[in-house]
Amino acid sequence: MGHQLKKNIFISLAFAFIILIVLTFYSDFNSIINSIKNFPLLLIPLLLLIMLFNFLLRFLKWHYYLRILKVNISTKDSFMIFFSGLAMSVTPGKWGELLKSYLVKEISGEPISKTAPIIFAERMTDIISVIILALAGALIYKHNSISLVILILSFAILIYLISNHKFGNAIIKYLASFRIMQKYIDTFQNLYDGSKELLKISHLIKMILLSFIMWIIEFFGFYIILSNFINNISFIWASFAYAFAIIVGSFSMFPGGLGFTEGTLTFFLVNKGIAKGDSVAITVLIRMVTLWFSVLVGVITLILYQRKKHKDFSNIEIMK
Repeated sequence: MGHQLKKNIFISLAFAFIILIVLTFYSDFNSIINSIKNFPLLLIPLLLLIMLFNFLLRFLKWHYYLRILKVNISTKDSFMIFFSGLAMSVTPGKWGELLKSYLVKEISGEPISKTAPIIFAERMTDIISVIILALAGALIYKHNSISLVILILSFAILIYLISNHKFGNAIIKYLASFRIMQKYIDTFQNLYDGSKELLKISHLIKMILLSFIMWIIEFFGFYIILSNFINNISFIWASFAYAFAIIVGSFSMFPGGLGFTEGTLTFFLVNKGIAKGDSVAITVLIRMVTLWFSVLVGVITLILYQRKKHKDFSNIEIMK
């Protein structure tokens, strides 16, 4: 496993530890530990299986996009590459998942700029679907939904501009007018062509619908945890609170949304009347079985893949 990847994970773990300390001061360490101890441990394997199924659906999205771009690699290699990319879940905006594009290049020779739009399309369809789900919850619970509507409209405008052939080529032509940018024009063209293809309305609708399913599955995992701490909690409220926390974390651009996601989710739970110790415990548990479990799965897969291919990923430029 590359030195840069180890460094990124170590920094993120250190940051996560600081967040845990802050949450401990906010609540009480003993009450948090007692809350976690009272959680049925037999549910942990179930939650991890739910998340693994979620990862498999995310793999289907990744593989579907590869086929759209006519990238010729085997399903087995595609599978290993996707799961290796999970190791980069703790990079800002998950853009470290460009590691997947690097690994595709190593196998197929396709330039990174050809498959990099997949990472963008994955993030776009994810965030659009979770914003729509959060908006539905905001309307039901009469929360201020104006900001969510603005976000959806902003993404709609962005998708329209990317899909507009004249607009995209005009931008690339303008960039080509700068001598310093001319050597990158082919790369920009690949990025634009790939993004335009992936965000066609037919592909966009299918992948947003798939993202809906993936998020609902993750929401269900959160609901299982939450329902063990509080009675009479609705799945719709749990989904709204979790979706809103994910949105805040995503737009923070912090690695894995660290700090912002935890803080927002804890805030929602406490405002719901859940004890501080329980609220922090719930937040810690859901982040362990989602974010940190995905990193663990990714690291293990990346190590296995590196050994299988006899490659050294310690000097991957895209990871810097």
